[in-house]
Amino acid sequence: MKRRNLLRKLSFASVAGLFIQPAQLFAGTKDVEIEKLPSGIDDRKYWVDLLDKIASPLLSNMSKGTLRKNMDMQVSPIWDNRDKGVGYLEGLGRLSTGLAPWFALENANREEDVIRKRLNKQLLASIAHGVDPESPDYLSWSSGSQPLVDAAFLAQSLIKAPKALWEPLDDTTKKRLVHEFKQLRRIKPYESNWLLFAAMIESFLLSVGEDFVEERIDYALEKIKEWYKGDGWYGDGPVFSFDYYNSYVIQPMLIDVLRVNVQHKRRSKEEYDLAYKRMQRYAEFLERMVSPEGTYPIFGRSATYRTAIFQPLVQLALEDGLPEWIKPSQVRCAITSVKKRIFIPETFVKGEWLSLGIVGNQQEGLADTYSNTGSMYLTSLSFLPLGLPEKHSFWSEPFEPWTMLKAWKGEPFKKDYHVNV
Repeated sequence: MKRRNLLRKLSFASVAGLFIQPAQLFAGTKDVEIEKLPSGIDDRKYWVDLLDKIASPLLSNMSKGTLRKNMDMQVSPIWDNRDKGVGYLEGLGRLSTGLAPWFALENANREEDVIRKRLNKQLLASIAHGVDPESPDYLSWSSGSQPLVDAAFLAQSLIKAPKALWEPLDDTTKKRLVHEFKQLRRIKPYESNWLLFAAMIESFLLSVGEDFVEERIDYALEKIKEWYKGDGWYGDGPVFSFDYYNSYVIQPMLIDVLRVNVQHKRRSKEEYDLAYKRMQRYAEFLERMVSPEGTYPIFGRSATYRTAIFQPLVQLALEDGLPEWIKPSQVRCAITSVKKRIFIPETFVKGEWLSLGIVGNQQEGLADTYSNTGSMYLTSLSFLPLGLPEKHSFWSEPFEPWTMLKAWKGEPFKKDYHVNV
């Protein structure tokens, strides 16, 4: 019965999310009633409400020191028996990265701003609890090697929105956070995307005038360059793995680390420009991966991170760096269609916490050995364009079909070729 109900809701979501009847998906544009398509303002409100739904249970609790008490911390059926406490740092660090550009935005509309300021205030209080040894929600900074990962996501959020997330912190919290970041130097990262976690933390310390370890930045940058495979794809280590870690970590963290180090004249602008071109090429693949029905291919490890796979695409939209042939509005429409397929009521455990799956709550078997409830909040990375004002074309332009919607409706679309970057 649960499966039938889920399938029924998925069928409805595919129609409601696109506002196009299934038969029309394969018809010409003239058959679609444009006035029935959602506007950019409709989409933005949906994104804001959805991000509020995802973020509020975690931040409202942690800002009061009750996250460990109240979070429904689930772990993978094949959990590797590490300390479950690392999941709380995972939730905070990963969620903060997706929220950061929105918090950095000024002059949002009044209704949206109420939500944004509430969450921003809660995140600042949550960080304070997370580094306070006397708080019930003091985070597991010293438990194994996992804290390196999620401290890096937290550092990335501080780099993205220093005025909203770093500068307002009181001096004691700043000192405690810097201390926790520095003690993570005890962890030697694996020869993989993990190198960028160490580089991100040291780059944040560089950005705020703290002492930093050059080797943890430069070794990571040289290795990532060495592992480039071509046509916009990096290896996650010397051997190529066909998964979405180019999205989750490699491409965006590489850009953010390089940006800080170029600003401080430690790395060259040419190196940054090349990495950016490679991310633009990779983003072309991501845009083409969204099907006419608002689905995408699921493969590789960490698939339960859901819409985090689109991080490079939406980061380029945020930075006005999309390839010329990809309109910001088509990215908005594609990602909105995916969100409406994924975030149905059953995707939230007890109506609040993200489940260990992709769609609904019957896919726990997809969770990897290291996956827990906190891990799931990496999906926030698809919300980066909320950092753009309403008047930006990402939000202000009308519905724009994405590549696969055009292709399977029989409309002209851009051919794809290998790009040598």
